[in-house]
Amino acid sequence: MSTQDFSQAERAAVYRVIGERRDMRHFTGGEVAPELLTRLLGAAHQAPSVGLMQPWRFIRISDRALRQRIQALVEEERVRTAQALGERSDAFMQLKVEGIGECAEVLVAALMDNREPHIFGRRTLPEMDLASLSCAIQNLWLAARAEGLGMGWVSLFEPGALADLLGMPAGAKPLAVLCLGPVAEFYPTPMLVREGWAEEKPLSEMLYENQWGTRR
Repeated sequence: MSTQDFSQAERAAVYRVIGERRDMRHFTGGEVAPELLTRLLGAAHQAPSVGLMQPWRFIRISDRALRQRIQALVEEERVRTAQALGERSDAFMQLKVEGIGECAEVLVAALMDNREPHIFGRRTLPEMDLASLSCAIQNLWLAARAEGLGMGWVSLFEPGALADLLGMPAGAKPLAVLCLGPVAEFYPTPMLVREGWAEEKPLSEMLYENQWGTRR
């Protein structure tokens, strides 16, 4: 065992938080104390980033009317997505895909503008800036779960329309509308599994050795 490891209880807590993290859609209103929100965003800000470029930007939506306009953008895309799903359209429309109206806090996570000069780690993989922002969102998600708060990642929106609504500069790109706040309970399994939309696949189907498609 490494001398740098944490205690057994501490390790168990980390794995429990990972295992019980859920993409939440049902919230109970309430509030997130300012010091707690600062702590959660601090966890997000400690994420790894390619070339230490820290491409994440977070916009807290405190204006109620603006929150409603964001929700309207999501609803527009929800309808378009349903139309694109064809025969699964009706089933999709029965799903609750966001909690923007009920959650305590709404944050928009975005990629910064002027990312092109950042070459370190991005010359052949420019999308690593997106991967870095995703790491920050995951940090926020896990910290929220540890604090007993739910979080949901909403991606049903047209990025250009949301960027215009929030006055983002050219080159900046919103990646997520994040719903955050108290919940009555956490889903025991992912909501899409519970609703019969999809089934989780085991790790064994995702793990290869040495060559693509080769398993031990």
